[in-house]
Amino acid sequence: MLFSVGYRVRADESFVEEIVSRKDKIHEVYCSWGAFPSGRNDQTRSEGLTPWEAQEKQLADLEKIASAGIKLNLLFNANCYGHLAQSRALFNEVGETLDFASKFNLSSVTTTSPLIAKFIKQNFEGLDVRASVNMKIGTVHGMEYVAEYFDSYYVQREKNRDFTALKALRAWCDQNGKEMYLLANSGCLNDCSAHTFHDNLVAHEKEIAKMDNGYAFESVCRKYLKQEDKREWLLSGTSFIRPEDVEKYDGLVKAMKLATRVHNNPTRILRAYIDRGRFVGNLAGLLEPDHSGTIYPYVLENGNVAVTYENEKMKYADAGNAFVKLEENYAYQQND
Repeated sequence: MLFSVGYRVRADESFVEEIVSRKDKIHEVYCSWGAFPSGRNDQTRSEGLTPWEAQEKQLADLEKIASAGIKLNLLFNANCYGHLAQSRALFNEVGETLDFASKFNLSSVTTTSPLIAKFIKQNFEGLDVRASVNMKIGTVHGMEYVAEYFDSYYVQREKNRDFTALKALRAWCDQNGKEMYLLANSGCLNDCSAHTFHDNLVAHEKEIAKMDNGYAFESVCRKYLKQEDKREWLLSGTSFIRPEDVEKYDGLVKAMKLATRVHNNPTRILRAYIDRGRFVGNLAGLLEPDHSGTIYPYVLENGNVAVTYENEKMKYADAGNAFVKLEENYAYQQND
């Protein structure tokens, strides 16, 4: 299996070096551009760097990545572009960005906007235009609706462990010259009622930061999983795929996306999925969002997770002791 790896601007060089050292297993690197709204944080708001330094750092990092022969997937995947959503100004900015980014081995674009997809299809021949996972496309009809705009699709998270659904989508893609991908390590709750709201907040984070806000928004997943009686939902109510189970998807998807843009230890994710294909330790710490702190003082011991199959659906469950409470005398190890 090949993997798509998320990049964000960091002050040091270590993660870029980690990416380049694994170039033979990396399908592409994906990232947003500068301050352009996306599904994650503004690239110019990197800790310890001014916006101008961050932009320079992104250019230097992308040059190193491109020089290693790794392809770039550029993100225009904000959930909302506000009053600019249909504007010529937005499309001009997208076009100018793509023109400039082409020097970094740009091969594909991921977007949530059918209009941005349409613009790219009409003006940038040869670029693969991909539907974001946040579009929640999980059926053949969902793919058909926007087939004229997209060449490939990230499949809805909730379908990750449903092999009947994935095989049907694979068959349709093969028949229609399309491609499909999965997000491997999402820590989001399935069918989250607040997902769209949260994505909208992220898209407008710059404006929101300037306001006299009455409330802070706590992620629903963290608040829910902190409850003692809801902890095990982290296994059954999410969509992540363990490193040990990636091989079951060979032939179904071209590559798997690894969420690493906001994780505090992205190298852990690369080592687990790309290098070893297994993980010893707290499985919650492989996810984005990282739920290690959410379930503390428990850890989700990966080796004790039960894997079962029923009606072509893979299920993860607590085998009886998958959630281990850390005690003062408990010697805990994981293979970071």
